[in-house]
Amino acid sequence: MAEVPPSAFSMEDANARFNMGFPALVGFHFLEWEDGRAVLGLQVRPEHLNLGGVIHGGVLATLMDVAGACAGTYCADPARIRKAVTLSMTNTFTGQAGEGLIRAIGTRRAGGSRIYNSTMEVFDQQGQLLAMGEGTFRLRSSSAGPAGEPV
Repeated sequence: MAEVPPSAFSMEDANARFNMGFPALVGFHFLEWEDGRAVLGLQVRPEHLNLGGVIHGGVLATLMDVAGACAGTYCADPARIRKAVTLSMTNTFTGQAGEGLIRAIGTRRAGGSRIYNSTMEVFDQQGQLLAMGEGTFRLRSSSAGPAGEPV
């Protein structure tokens, strides 16, 4: 009997994978996810702001971390997942934003079979750069292949 191909991967599938723990607390959602690129959106709420009334740098760093890692972990099968850990990450904060929608874009730039590098940028809803960074990530052993592991 022929194997049934996986159904089309959707942003709802992507969001379901991150709907627990710290990612759920932060509240981001996927706008795009494909091999080599991930785009996250976050509707900035009062709890994301620092004492100065602008988005906390830790929120921006979290978005860059996830976007950079996800740029190298795409798996088209909604029943499977690829996982990575962050080895190093540098961030530069270039702007401020209050409440509103922000976008974090991660792009896989280089790497081998297990370790890869990504660049990340975060923009406010007017397209102004809020932060940029670079990260080095390592695929977990069970996630090294493009088929990933069962969800």
